[in-house]
Amino acid sequence: MIVREYEKDEITVHRAPLLLMGGLIAASLVLTASVTMGFLPKQSVPAEARAAAGIDVAQKRSLRFFDEADGSVRIEDGASGEVLARHGVGAGGFIRATVRSLVHQRRIRGLGPEVAFTLTRWENDTLTLSDPATGRSLEVSAFGPDNRAVYQELLPVSGGAH
Repeated sequence: MIVREYEKDEITVHRAPLLLMGGLIAASLVLTASVTMGFLPKQSVPAEARAAAGIDVAQKRSLRFFDEADGSVRIEDGASGEVLARHGVGAGGFIRATVRSLVHQRRIRGLGPEVAFTLTRWENDTLTLSDPATGRSLEVSAFGPDNRAVYQELLPVSGGAH
């Protein structure tokens, strides 16, 4: 009879990588909680950064967005109530997504639609959609020329602020 000796499998656990991974996870959780609770800023304020760089507002328009019963989105001038655009179901995806993210921030804070959003075209031709109610903003120009054009169409044709 042949007797075989089986090798004992040894699993070596290296503690250093595990501790480093745990530390990264803990740091991520702490930083996320700090931002969520307001201890750290969520974002820089683009208007202040532009002012510091000497970039002024070229055009500005207040906007209101409405969900219609048929699933379309109606966009109105915040001051006059003039209907600027209407996007049916399956259209206006970029506008829906950007506005939805800003409206979500309002809901978190218990704010309603009373304050209009602001679309700003800067002298350097970038566009910003901002929410004065929450202080949040989106750099529309960062999403490419096609998406920028969707918002550009909402600005007045004349060069003045509206």
